[in-house]
Amino acid sequence: MKIRILHCIETISSGGVERRRMFLSEYLDKDKYELKIICTWAGGPIADKLRELGVELIVVGSFKHPFEWQKHRDVLNVIKRFRPHIIHGAIFEGMTMAAIGGSIGHVPIIILEETSEPTTRSKKAIYLQRIFVMLSDKIIGISPAVCDFLIKKVKISEKKVLLINNGVPIPPRGNEKDSKSLKEKYGISEGDFIIGSVGRVFNDVKRFSDILESVKIINSPKIKFLLLGKGPDLEMLEDIAKKMGIEKQFISVGYHHDPNPFFNIMDVFCLPSAHEGFGLAAVEAMLHELPVIATKVGGLKNIVLDEVTGFLIPPQRPKLLAEKILDLLHDPLKRKKLGQSGYLRAKENYTSERYCKELEDLYLSELGKKG
Repeated sequence: MKIRILHCIETISSGGVERRRMFLSEYLDKDKYELKIICTWAGGPIADKLRELGVELIVVGSFKHPFEWQKHRDVLNVIKRFRPHIIHGAIFEGMTMAAIGGSIGHVPIIILEETSEPTTRSKKAIYLQRIFVMLSDKIIGISPAVCDFLIKKVKISEKKVLLINNGVPIPPRGNEKDSKSLKEKYGISEGDFIIGSVGRVFNDVKRFSDILESVKIINSPKIKFLLLGKGPDLEMLEDIAKKMGIEKQFISVGYHHDPNPFFNIMDVFCLPSAHEGFGLAAVEAMLHELPVIATKVGGLKNIVLDEVTGFLIPPQRPKLLAEKILDLLHDPLKRKKLGQSGYLRAKENYTSERYCKELEDLYLSELGKKG
């Protein structure tokens, strides 16, 4: 008999949570496991890939509030039909569906996963999360910072919290021909120094504007900022670049399902986030042997080792960011050394294969406890 697992998440678009579900769908033995996903919305390449892998996506629509009965009734109907052995909810909406639906639907194993370090979460939401965890068997934190938040802020027992570090696949090696073609496509000249970043364009979170400010401070036409991602603040960033007079140095390429070719043309990777639950993009950069300049927040402060795999700086310090970029610009040997150290660290600690194995171990362990 196959082990049936029902995943509950918010949207399936281009984020880290849905990517991990895709990795898991590829990793788990299809002769042993059957997966379905309940979500509030699904679209784009990741949704297409999940369907291609044989994973049914069940869209219930957005929740108006955590206790919207119609939505929970839809979840319960899926539970009744599918009869999962495990229900696994990630992100607040997903945890809501898993905790309430799993409890009422008598699912044997309820697992929650906190995928962010929600420093701005309301007291009411924290209280609700505490209740959801009481209804569950385990809650996963995707970084030490997230686990600390769950234990210290949400006041969850350490026995219920499990650290499973986030992970990404080891990328294929790039080739010079493809890199040259990509540079030509985006008007990048030989000798340009490329500062790269990746993420959804919510500037209050990712602070991509700090990179623009650092480019302005450095004041060299050879410095280019390459941004992969889309979001509501992209137009604002373009306006900022124009006002600063550096619009020709800002290369925005939108969202790409496969970001690997772009990492191959970067010289340095920057992630100056205001807060960050983990920082998948930093790991991806490290697996491309790039030195990473990141802010000392959330999961980033555990991933990046200061002066070993890159630099850690306080958030919202574009002048200091500019200094670190210049340091790496003028010292190619340091860039190479930091990049190589980052690759080894990421390969050992932050691959998707390790994430999936640890998650499978958890599934089997919890099932074993229930007999």
